[in-house]
Amino acid sequence: MQSAGSTPSEMQLSPSRTFAAWLSDKGASLAFTTYQANKLFLIGADPATGRLSVFERSFERCMGLGYAHGRFWLASLYQLWRFENFLADGETKDGYDAAFVPIEGRTTGDVDVHDVHHVPGHDSPIFVVTRFNCLARLDTVHSFAPLWTPPFIDRIAAEDRCHLNGLAMRDGKAAYVTCVSQSNIAGGWREHRRDGGVIIDVPTNEIITSGLSMPHSPRWHDGALYALQSGTGEFGRIDLASGAFEPICFLPGFARGVSFLGRHAIIGVSRPREKTFEGLALDARLSTAGVSPRCQLAVINLDTGDIEHTLNVEGPVQELYDVAAIEGYRKPMALGFKTNEIRFQIRPAPFPS
Repeated sequence: MQSAGSTPSEMQLSPSRTFAAWLSDKGASLAFTTYQANKLFLIGADPATGRLSVFERSFERCMGLGYAHGRFWLASLYQLWRFENFLADGETKDGYDAAFVPIEGRTTGDVDVHDVHHVPGHDSPIFVVTRFNCLARLDTVHSFAPLWTPPFIDRIAAEDRCHLNGLAMRDGKAAYVTCVSQSNIAGGWREHRRDGGVIIDVPTNEIITSGLSMPHSPRWHDGALYALQSGTGEFGRIDLASGAFEPICFLPGFARGVSFLGRHAIIGVSRPREKTFEGLALDARLSTAGVSPRCQLAVINLDTGDIEHTLNVEGPVQELYDVAAIEGYRKPMALGFKTNEIRFQIRPAPFPS
């Protein structure tokens, strides 16, 4: 376990003055991933002290998080991991009210899984296979089972043609995806980062929004579709009637990962990689504002667009990928594979009656 301000490799987590109190008031916690540091972080507020609780575990190149009802899936370099909470309601362990245990790891190969969504009632999540330009589920005898590709992709190929990266679920079904471009050529999306991005309606195959700059993390919440324009640093809503992107706020970095707690969005913000994001409007906008890019979790009021709370990530880590709100648990922990804890965390199923 790590405490706030003493995380690995000189990485520092610095909450704004109101961050821990806000999280405590919500009765929830957060998880976020950084593939750069190969870390999953669980962020809560200690009920006894009100101080931030920080717990971390190592998973190689961890990216997408899909959480619902006490279970989450985590995408890593070549596997998808399913975590289950081994604590009963009201039970605690060493002061933690949830203990997430990786009880299943499925090997997909290095296919660059981005967004992952747990589907209640299903054994497999739905996830974005970016390298193969498709949505997929797990399969018992294959690396993955493709479910859908954008209408402009002509076959399943390991070519990352359009950089399909984000997925929004609606009523338990895949509803909207984000692609950086409509390219059908290997790596072709890289030439269209500035304004080639689209959002596609999965059931109809219709492109509902175009002209976006590196869109990521579409999410359906409270009857509205939200998304990020990472290339401009904007978070906004999509007007489904017109297809217009309606900005809510500007974020001081390259934004990826969106989750919600009530009328607040929690968004991951990263420092742009040198050269990789050159030529994007984000760079010019930060320069004009005289602001250096930041690495942080930003909490946005959906009604005002204000960034009300932040958790700044300082030190060598510059990039985050995904964030998930864990409602109902104030101080969670998780098990990994570098200590003996996982050998002795055992929960038998009830004996058949």
